[in-house]
Amino acid sequence: MKQIKIEGGNTLSGTIAISGMKNAAVALIPASILCDEQLTITNVPNISDKSALVEIIKLLNGKVSENGSTLEIDTSQIENATIPESLSSKLRASYYFMGALLGRKKHVEIYFPGGCNIGNRKIDFHLKGFQLLGATIEEVDDKYVLHAEELKGATIPLDFASVGATINIMLAATKAKGRTIIENAAKEPDIINVANFLNNMGAKITGAGTDKIIIDGVDYLHKAEIEVLPDRIEAGTYLILGSLIGKELKITNIVKEHLDALLSKLIASGVQMDIKDNEITIHGHESLKAINVKTLVFPGFVTDWGQPMSVLLSQCNGTSIFEETIYENRMGHVPYLNKMGADMTVKEQTIYINGPTNLHGQTVVASDLRAGASLVIAGLIAEGNTIINDADHILRGYEKIVEKLTNVGAKIELHDIN
Repeated sequence: MKQIKIEGGNTLSGTIAISGMKNAAVALIPASILCDEQLTITNVPNISDKSALVEIIKLLNGKVSENGSTLEIDTSQIENATIPESLSSKLRASYYFMGALLGRKKHVEIYFPGGCNIGNRKIDFHLKGFQLLGATIEEVDDKYVLHAEELKGATIPLDFASVGATINIMLAATKAKGRTIIENAAKEPDIINVANFLNNMGAKITGAGTDKIIIDGVDYLHKAEIEVLPDRIEAGTYLILGSLIGKELKITNIVKEHLDALLSKLIASGVQMDIKDNEITIHGHESLKAINVKTLVFPGFVTDWGQPMSVLLSQCNGTSIFEETIYENRMGHVPYLNKMGADMTVKEQTIYINGPTNLHGQTVVASDLRAGASLVIAGLIAEGNTIINDADHILRGYEKIVEKLTNVGAKIELHDIN
C-alpha cells in the first residue's frame, strides 16, 4: 500500500507543468490494437493505469518500448487471448480492449473491468452498441465473451452521452463494414484525441466533439503518431489548490478551452488569476465567496473536479451547494473532510457546505482517485500533519504528484507501507 504524508500550511509558488491526459491515454493505448503496423504515442503520463494497459498489450503479443513519455507500439502480430481478472480489474479503462479487439479480431474474452468505486457504472450502453454492430455477448463466470462473424455499420443512439461508450463503439466500428452513426455522442476532448489518432491511421471518422459521430469502416490501418492532450482534470486539481494556497503559482501546458467551466466558478468565488491560452497564473485571493456547483457532461463542470472543488467550497464564506449528477458514489471523501474540520452535510447527491472552516491534519483514506486528490488538497491547506492511506488510487491518475508539489514548496512524501 502507498501512503502519502503531508505537512500542511505552506504557500505554493513556482510552476507546475501538466502531463498528458489520463482519460485520453487510457483509450489511445487500447486503440493501438486496431493498427496493422506500428504506432507512436507521445506525452503519455507515467501513471499506474498506463502500466496496466501496457501489460495487456504485451499479453496480446504486442510489442511496446518506452522512452520517457513516448510509447512505441507494434501490434502488427497481435494475437487474441483472454484478458485475466488480475489485469482487467486494475482499471476501468480495460473495457476499451472490448471495442478494439472486437474491431480487429471479431472476438474478445475479458474479465469484468475494475477502477474506482464511484457508483453504478454499468457498461450496458457499450454492449448494446456492440450488439447493434452484429456482436453476440455472453457473461460467463465474471467474464465477457464477445464474438462477431462480421461487424456491420449501424445507427447507435446513446441514452446517455457516455464517454466510455462513445469511444468503445467508435473503436469497434472503425473496421466494420459500412457506415456507423453514434447519436447523442459524448463531446469530451479525449474523444477528439482518440478520433484523431484513428484518422491518422487511415480511419474515416467525422463529427468527433459533436453529438453525432460518423464512422465509415475501413479494412486496414497504417502506422501513425498522436500526442496525448494535456490533462484538464490534473490542471483543474492544481488550479483549485493554487486558489487556496498559491502565490504566483503558474500552471502550464494547458488548453484553456477545456477548463472554462472550472475557471468561471473560481473567478465567481473571488480567485485572482491571469489566464492565457496555455498557462494560468494564480495570484490567490483575499476572501472567497460561497458559490453553487453542479456537475454536467462536457462542456459543463466535469464530475472529476467535484471532489477537489468541495475542499475549496469549505473555505468559502457562507453556504455553498455542490450537486453531483453523473455518479451516485462521489461522496466517499466527505467523512474524512469532516473529520479534518469541514462542515459538510450530504443529502442524496448534494453536499451543503458551510464555510470557512479551519482544517486540521488527520489520518484519512483515499477511497478513490479524485477523493484522494481532494484529501491531498485538504492536507496541504490544513494545520498540522495529514496521512493519506490507500494512496495507490491517487497514483492512478496524477503523474509525479509528490515531485510536482514538492517543487513548488509543499512538504509531502510518498511511502510504501507493508
